[in-house]
Amino acid sequence: MQELNQLQDKLALLLKKHATLKAENKRLKDNIGEQSNAIDTLNAKVETMEQRVLSTQLGNPSLNNEEKEIMRKQLDIVIGEIDKILTKLND
Repeated sequence: MQELNQLQDKLALLLKKHATLKAENKRLKDNIGEQSNAIDTLNAKVETMEQRVLSTQLGNPSLNNEEKEIMRKQLDIVIGEIDKILTKLND
């Protein structure tokens, strides 16, 4: 009879662990979904910025150094944000 009680206790413990892991799995999936949406948003921003750069280059092929530096900084910020999100996804 004691063995049966031990088995029941172990089963109860396993069921609790299962429920906890199931909840964590759901939370992680939700987190991945949010981060995927953020990546999509950032990719759209990058595309928009690339289009702006192209249109600027087509309209004014001789950009001065200050304009080039501003564009580089903006692209670096967006790329940095994408890198942060990708790092979080890999953790």
